[in-house]
Amino acid sequence: MAAQGSGGNVIAAICNIFFPGLGQLVQGRIIAALIFAIVVFGGYALWFLVVPPVIGAVVHLWAIIDAAKYTNYSGYERR
Repeated sequence: MAAQGSGGNVIAAICNIFFPGLGQLVQGRIIAALIFAIVVFGGYALWFLVVPPVIGAVVHLWAIIDAAKYTNYSGYERR
């Protein structure tokens, strides 16, 4: 995976704008994609309540930022 701010991260962040979790899926992070999608769509589905849509919106923004700042750190440096 490319470094933070790379074209791949920008594309992933743009994908998250339209579909929460899609950016994480593009980056290969399936569990994170599922969690973001479930929380955001669950919050938006309960639009008639006050708190769940606010939580959904905050998590949606978090998903976008998370995809944009993701770095694939595996615990060691490649030489």
